[in-house]
Amino acid sequence: MATIKKAWFCQSCGSQHPQWLGQCKSCNEWNTLIEEILEKESKESTPWSNNTKNIPTEISQIDSLKVDRKTTGDIEFDRVLGGGIVPGSLCLLGGEPGIGKSTLLLQIAIKKGKKVLYVSGEESLQQIKMRAERIGIEDNKCHVLAEVSTIKILEAAEKTSPDLLIIDSIQTSYTPNLDSSAGSVSQIKEAAAEFLRYSKSRNVPVILVGHITKDGGLAGPKILEHMVDVVLQFEGDRHHLYRILRSLKNRFGSTQELGVYQMNSKGLIGITNPGGVLLGQREEGRSGSAIGIACEGTQPLLVEVQALVSPAVYGTPQRSCTGFDTRRLNMLLAVLEKRCGFRLGSKDVFLNITGGMRIEDPALDLAICAAILSSNADIPIPQGMAFAGEVGLNGEIRPVNRIEQRIREGNKIGFETIFYAEQSDSKNHSPNKNCITIKIMEQLVTSLFG
Repeated sequence: MATIKKAWFCQSCGSQHPQWLGQCKSCNEWNTLIEEILEKESKESTPWSNNTKNIPTEISQIDSLKVDRKTTGDIEFDRVLGGGIVPGSLCLLGGEPGIGKSTLLLQIAIKKGKKVLYVSGEESLQQIKMRAERIGIEDNKCHVLAEVSTIKILEAAEKTSPDLLIIDSIQTSYTPNLDSSAGSVSQIKEAAAEFLRYSKSRNVPVILVGHITKDGGLAGPKILEHMVDVVLQFEGDRHHLYRILRSLKNRFGSTQELGVYQMNSKGLIGITNPGGVLLGQREEGRSGSAIGIACEGTQPLLVEVQALVSPAVYGTPQRSCTGFDTRRLNMLLAVLEKRCGFRLGSKDVFLNITGGMRIEDPALDLAICAAILSSNADIPIPQGMAFAGEVGLNGEIRPVNRIEQRIREGNKIGFETIFYAEQSDSKNHSPNKNCITIKIMEQLVTSLFG
């Protein structure tokens, strides 16, 4: 019989301990250790395992392999992956509940031209059919299975021989080799390992749906992200129309690409040229509003930055951000106070990136400073102005990448005056004559407010 042993796993970081402790030694979280019963795996080989012998080989003697990516039919999804999904790859897609993970993958599953096995451990077959009818069924080659046992899932995959296997979700899958419940650290690791072995041995791409914790990280052990080839994050505000697909890890492509989707009654629609779609309906003539040109991946995005500066009523100034890093906002406020002489330490500052999206491009610094100064002076920024520049601690405006592409996108949408750094990587470009290059923050203040 197999040897059975017990272990204690931290539900926060996934580390293993031989006995119970009040505090995890790895992540210092309290009361997160849960006892799980582990069973030693049998030595019998599974039908999808690779039994060939591996011997060390010189790297110069290894034959090069040209990877032919398979398109999923979703232009935005393919671009984030790097041009399509790689055969034999294991992909993990995470996101908040209700953000549209299952809808996005079901849309990919029912596209024409490929055989897909869609496995759900959270919905019945009738529920999946209702959602498929809502977003529109294009092909009957999509096979649907409501199952949580990894053995039965892989047996169905062997019979079906799909071009793509989708598991929704890895937290509901379990393997009978372990006695612990589904969703535990050991079950998630073992289930992911079985799907990994199947993917590599059968050269079939597998997409796993992962839940996230209340802190925004992927639920389960950190080793889950190390095991997979690609980690995607689907994010956005459920109360807004737009969603963003980011690549956090990609062994076959860049992690700088970004996919933008719009949610409607028919599902998710990819926006191939987002440009100024995030601007929405702007109210002209109001202070505290500025347009920044961010560049997520190869896509330039024009976003509206809204700031509200008001005297602190309760003594302690408040700093609140939506869609931006609060620590970076505090740094920009310190620069404005130290280098430019604006007394903002006794005022509340609220910042909002419209559209419900989170932008991480430092080129948005200049637009944020312009919006804060506009709200502080209660003077609106003239129409047709946009900003692209990173602000340093000394108050200097640092250059950003793809400045030519940013300027062209801004001019195309109707913003003729672009503020950007003087040392930008644009030696050969010929910007609009109204574009203004600046070196320090004082020049921005003088140009906007005199």
